[in-house]
Amino acid sequence: MTSRASSSTAYSEASGKLNNVDLYAVIGNPVAHSSSPLIHAAFARQTGQGMRYEAILAPEDAFAANVESFAQRGGKGLNVTVPFKLEACKLAHRLTERAEAAQAVNTLAFGHDGILGDNTDGAGLVGDIASNLQFPLQAARILLMGAGGAARGALLPLLQQRPRMLTIVNRTRSRANELQERFCSYGAVMSCDYADLQGQQFDLVINSTSASLKGELPPALPPGIFARGALAYDMMYGIGLTPFLQFAQEQGAARFVNGLGMLVEQAAESFFVWRGIRPKTAPVIEMLRSRTT
Repeated sequence: MTSRASSSTAYSEASGKLNNVDLYAVIGNPVAHSSSPLIHAAFARQTGQGMRYEAILAPEDAFAANVESFAQRGGKGLNVTVPFKLEACKLAHRLTERAEAAQAVNTLAFGHDGILGDNTDGAGLVGDIASNLQFPLQAARILLMGAGGAARGALLPLLQQRPRMLTIVNRTRSRANELQERFCSYGAVMSCDYADLQGQQFDLVINSTSASLKGELPPALPPGIFARGALAYDMMYGIGLTPFLQFAQEQGAARFVNGLGMLVEQAAESFFVWRGIRPKTAPVIEMLRSRTT
């Protein structure tokens, strides 16, 4: 765990409770689509924890002010979603190893010793792919699309699974190169742009871009990119197939899955950071899937 210089963001030393119920929230822009309040309410019921969970829509130029306001209300923890994961990293006084490696934070915990920044995205992704989907990551050829906060959070946990190669592709090549340099000491990782993918095949293709959130297709992948038995995984989730998963289906991917399982698994990891209890994820995933089909 890495210590950080103190930031100007205040945090509450008070009880952090509202009517004996601890306060948590997800903060982002947009945030209305988030299933996090539903997920954490289910976790709280399952584990008997007294907690209240809100959704906070923060203007893009007022993230720190909203975090400070939340902390002053006695908030105990925040989930951070787009576009604030990099900014959240700067607000934390201390970082976990995975957050330090990613330089992106999706979980803030407020305590007597300041603000802890963590990143549970990668753990949630690996948990869904390896455990829920039973897809082997060791020795796999992985393509990770995108170089933003979501990609940063996924890289260390993916590389810890010892894939044969993890390739980062991004529309802006320099950003992919930056991540390759940052994570090359953790395993076999390379960077490229989309033109370099011609003739290559991958066992797992992960879309970490925000294109699906906007209902758009990421930059076109070349034909034949999906190896036999390949899994196409979109970190975004919603009703029906995302444009990326539709593309994967048309291009012959054997399996195509959205990020609903990742969402629940990373939420469970955040819940553990805050409460010290690991909730069961399978019934919550099933509950959410029944609502989106």
